[in-house]
Amino acid sequence: MAKRKLERFAENATFSHFFQPVWEELSEGFSLWGKWNAEFFGNTNPISIEIGCGKGEYTVDLSNKYPNRNFIGIDKKGARMWRGAKTSNEEKRSNVAFVRMRAENIGKIFGPAEIDEIWITFPEPQPNSPRHSKRFTSPQFIERYRQVLKPGGIIHLKTDSDLFYTFTLEIISEGGHELLYNNSDLYANPGDPEVRDVIDVQTHYEKIWLEQGFTIKYLRFRLKE
Repeated sequence: MAKRKLERFAENATFSHFFQPVWEELSEGFSLWGKWNAEFFGNTNPISIEIGCGKGEYTVDLSNKYPNRNFIGIDKKGARMWRGAKTSNEEKRSNVAFVRMRAENIGKIFGPAEIDEIWITFPEPQPNSPRHSKRFTSPQFIERYRQVLKPGGIIHLKTDSDLFYTFTLEIISEGGHELLYNNSDLYANPGDPEVRDVIDVQTHYEKIWLEQGFTIKYLRFRLKE
């Protein structure tokens, strides 16, 4: 297992669309901060990011479904991200990138109003009370998203966790944010036009949980101005 991880770390380093900034780069100023469109993607298309992208298959599938958008997967585990990075490299996708880092640092990677959309897919619920601030929809993370989202930018959440889903609804309500759509059983009505695009793309674990009978929740919201 350790050898395979090392091999994946080494291969990640060969991908031109895979970034692993060290702390010095983040503190001194990441080279693509505020310049992702101009200096990496080479276009003016909207940028979507996936927080906690895991294997990266969701990021890659979104890039295939929406070729006129740019997608960046973010996770702290490089060996896991390797799969999406390798697939997108083999498929020569020009609208995909991956950044290995902690999500807390997104303000050091992206400039103000650089991001159009955020996807949070099956995050760790962090059930222990002292770790509420670690949840990707906590007030602390909401403020980090505010730093990089364009006005009117949308945040999507897909989760199998009742805890995380309920917590996020409370955060939206308490913060005065705009809940755009909410579905506590995403796959109950697959013909619903509101969810058709959302269920077309699934993560690796989403497929497993669906086979096991888990209920998937989905919501999207816009931050209070």
